[in-house]
Amino acid sequence: MAAVHDFNRSVIDEFRTHDGKVGGPFEGAPLLLLTTTGAKTGRRHTTPVVYLPDGDRMVVFGSKAGAPSHPAWYHNLVANPTVSVELPGERFDARAVVLEGDERDRLFDRQKSLMPGFADYERKTTRLIPVIALERIPSE
Repeated sequence: MAAVHDFNRSVIDEFRTHDGKVGGPFEGAPLLLLTTTGAKTGRRHTTPVVYLPDGDRMVVFGSKAGAPSHPAWYHNLVANPTVSVELPGERFDARAVVLEGDERDRLFDRQKSLMPGFADYERKTTRLIPVIALERIPSE
């Protein structure tokens, strides 16, 4: 767990330092920083996540690289669906909506066609990988 935390911290720092551009496994991928509120602790947690633009919203995938369990950030946003999204030069609040059925399948299929690694993640696990839309909350 500490290794994942350290890796994420370095990606977050690189993202913020280089206006959203990072190297390593996320190089060239559309990346955002997702801040959720802990389901148990109430603490804020920021995680780098690949996203798929879909109209006015961003769609993220709880793949956890095909691990047998959902990522912690997914459990957090289910418990507390108001999240913070950080893109290069922009930060805003959003509502996380877990997608189901045809909409979920259509967007996951599109992600797999753009980034074939997601098909590998799907093959590696028996769970249904969650697909979540992040819908911008208008600022007042």
